[in-house]
Amino acid sequence: MAEPLALVEGKLLLTCGACGQKNAVPPAGLRSGPVCGRCHADLAPPDRPLELDDAGLERLLAESALPVLVDFWGPQCGPCRMLAPILESFARKARGRALIAKVDTSRHTRAAVRLGVSSIPCLILFQRGQELRRQLGLVPERVLEGMLACALPA
Repeated sequence: MAEPLALVEGKLLLTCGACGQKNAVPPAGLRSGPVCGRCHADLAPPDRPLELDDAGLERLLAESALPVLVDFWGPQCGPCRMLAPILESFARKARGRALIAKVDTSRHTRAAVRLGVSSIPCLILFQRGQELRRQLGLVPERVLEGMLACALPA
């Protein structure tokens, strides 16, 4: 399994598939098809969940041009651990259409409290910082597709 992605100073670090250069891309720049600063090849959008803290989540929600599906989870939660590979698979399938993020509520509580997350796993879909849908518990990938469908044009 690949190492999770994170925001660094509010930007995603995307590695160029052509030259290996790491590129800092703001979340707002993902929809426009970012290119490598060194070789100008197209940069592939993230294909795995972003691991975020409270501040990173706030920044991503405020700046993302793409819908963001956030998994509020905890390491001691069995259903949360069972949902992880489903989210990994879904992140690959949703590549370029949405960003998938994870917030560990045992370490980062502020956003969960602000959003009224009272049980985990809790999946919340945001678009332009606004909550569109919420789903509790372990769900199959088709439910995630259904959630994302409400944020994407037909």
